[in-house]
Amino acid sequence: MDHPTVRRRSSSALHTAEPWPITPFNRLFAPIYLLAVLALLYRHVTNLLLLLPATSSPSSFATTFALLIADLVLAFMWATTQVFRMNPIRRREMVENLNDVVGGEESELLPGLDVFICTADPHKEPPMGVVNTALSVLAYDYPRDRLAVYVSDDGGSALTLFAFVEAAKFARRWLPFCERNGVVERNPVAYFELANGAHPVSGEVEEIKNMYESMKHKVEHVVETGKVDDQYIDGPKEQEAFGKWTHHHFTKQNHPTFIQVLKHCTNNDKDVDGHALPNLIYVSREKSTNSPHHFKAGALNVLLRVSAAMTNQPIVLTLDCDMYSNDPGTARRAMCYFCDPNLGPESSAYLQFPQKYRGINKNDIYAGEYQRLFQIQAMGFDGLRGPNHVGTGCFFRRRAFFGPPSSPVEPELVELGPDHVVESESIGSDSVLELAHKVAGCNYENQTDWGSKIGYRYGSLVEDYYTGYRLHCEGWKSVFCCPKRAAFMGDAPISLVDMLNQQKRWDIGLLEVAFSKFSTLTYGVKSSAGFLMGFGYCQFAFWPSWSIPLIVYSFLPQLALLNQVHVFPKATEAWFWLYPFLFLGAYVQDMLDFTIVGGTFQRWWSDQRIWLLRGLTCHLFGSIEYFLKFLGIAAAFNVTSKVIDEEQSKRYDQGIFEFGVHSPMFVPPTVAALISLLALVQGLAVLAVRGGGLADAPLLQLLVAGFGVVNGWPIYEAVALRSDNGRMPVKTVVVSVALAWACYVAASFVFK
Repeated sequence: MDHPTVRRRSSSALHTAEPWPITPFNRLFAPIYLLAVLALLYRHVTNLLLLLPATSSPSSFATTFALLIADLVLAFMWATTQVFRMNPIRRREMVENLNDVVGGEESELLPGLDVFICTADPHKEPPMGVVNTALSVLAYDYPRDRLAVYVSDDGGSALTLFAFVEAAKFARRWLPFCERNGVVERNPVAYFELANGAHPVSGEVEEIKNMYESMKHKVEHVVETGKVDDQYIDGPKEQEAFGKWTHHHFTKQNHPTFIQVLKHCTNNDKDVDGHALPNLIYVSREKSTNSPHHFKAGALNVLLRVSAAMTNQPIVLTLDCDMYSNDPGTARRAMCYFCDPNLGPESSAYLQFPQKYRGINKNDIYAGEYQRLFQIQAMGFDGLRGPNHVGTGCFFRRRAFFGPPSSPVEPELVELGPDHVVESESIGSDSVLELAHKVAGCNYENQTDWGSKIGYRYGSLVEDYYTGYRLHCEGWKSVFCCPKRAAFMGDAPISLVDMLNQQKRWDIGLLEVAFSKFSTLTYGVKSSAGFLMGFGYCQFAFWPSWSIPLIVYSFLPQLALLNQVHVFPKATEAWFWLYPFLFLGAYVQDMLDFTIVGGTFQRWWSDQRIWLLRGLTCHLFGSIEYFLKFLGIAAAFNVTSKVIDEEQSKRYDQGIFEFGVHSPMFVPPTVAALISLLALVQGLAVLAVRGGGLADAPLLQLLVAGFGVVNGWPIYEAVALRSDNGRMPVKTVVVSVALAWACYVAASFVFK
């Protein structure tokens, strides 16, 4: 298949970029806030120097030192945030000009596209969800002969293969149905949900829906029983494919490579209207208990090599199994950047879309949208060398995986290089399949540069962040694309413990980068990415360090207040006003960032509350688990469950926090909430009894305790006011109360 050469026929623009309107304010406010930060650090240092004499109180020295460390971390993280605020930009694509720019027949000139979809466990990631994702991209408004979808099944499950055998059959009706009716929601579930109200229900709609329900019933029955019954196997070809699971005794950890071409564009695989279908290929890479393997990054590298052998399209799209296409025109939108002759290849190693989620409740109580990570900071990075990679919804230039833009490409096999041309008719040939099986072997990467210098990079559980970071360090650029209609939609965790476990895994991976030879503080700031990009990447790499100041401010001022000890200036001191300025300045600017990209005040409040919660849970436990892993105690990778419990879903829709199961991560925030409540009640009682006004009162400590109480309301509800299955487990409450009491007793000795 020839790789197209784009010919410029028009001066029509394909996209625009404009600065964010809040940028002048950010640039003006940054030096003012910096002076306030430096003043606070100066105060801490001078206080420490005054407390150095041996006659000083050890508790006073320790308290001041803890506050200094906490504020140093806050200052560092604030400084990294400024990178994203100095030049954020917003882009707009003009897809209507694409024809003028590429010229000729689009099917001949638009770059080919290989789509990678990864799944790992049919019981945690229901196959029907993965099928819907695949169908949504198979139905892209894009030349079918230039589209191939690869599904990586890291679970090596016959259940997942069966789901895609059925999906390939359903695609014969689904794709022409979408094209004839101008369907925008090309995920069948999303379409049928709207068809109940927004779309007219015709006979054809009912027919296609019945077909889908029949497929769904068969797939879910197979998953429930755990086997593919003979009644569902259609013909000797399918019998041979499913027989391999029995003959080879497949297990998730031990099985040979298995590749099945389900649809072949040039092999008479046509839809009901007689048009060729896109290529659909199922891949399960070889697994062996005797050979180490990487999780998602390894699966993606296998797909890179297998796709190179079979189609080798110049553009690659990576998708999580639950992140379906929400706009059939997304591929054309992406080509507005890849086909722009004014952007050199080094300007577009990848094009990142933000992650968007359906089913988020009104106030997004778990901050599942990650508005700051997926949109605000991405726009800020886009004003430099481009956004970070966030794992899904990303179009890559295949060439970017083979070294810096200025270096020659030297793959170990010519057939795997980005410039190798594969004849479309040979996808299912014996020679191509033999090569594809070979490069999918679990030992293929031994003594090669895969994972270190080419492909997705190994060395971190967050291989997406690490790969994007390394590409920027090599000199590549990237682009952020955030259209009004979300390009992709997924499912966010609706269980608090699932969300925290997901974030904990990210924290471990980020620390693996922070303390590696490719650390953002050393390698990153000196690389081709430049100082600002490298420093901006520190915001992510040191994300877990938020736990230090949040733990200090969640416990120290409150425990001191319980013992009637001042740790902040009194209202009569000039230093007093520095603290409200720093607090309000940071929070108001954060709220402006959030709301200006379309967020609401209620969702911003949820976001900052979850930020506080993460500091006491996943950031803390992720750091502990990382250092245990560093000492040789391996950390297990946990797949976030995509299975939805109805009661849990109902509580989530009502905005009620889901605790439900005992988890050590629930203990620290519960202890902090109890201590804040106790400190606030006692502090107000003492103030009421003693009188004398607010001049000598520990006003700032009361405010900190009050802020902790306001943010801890979901915990108080779960501990004392709820009786549903999502309440705080009794074991967690008992342990938390005991630890809160122990903290109170210990503090009474420390602050004597």
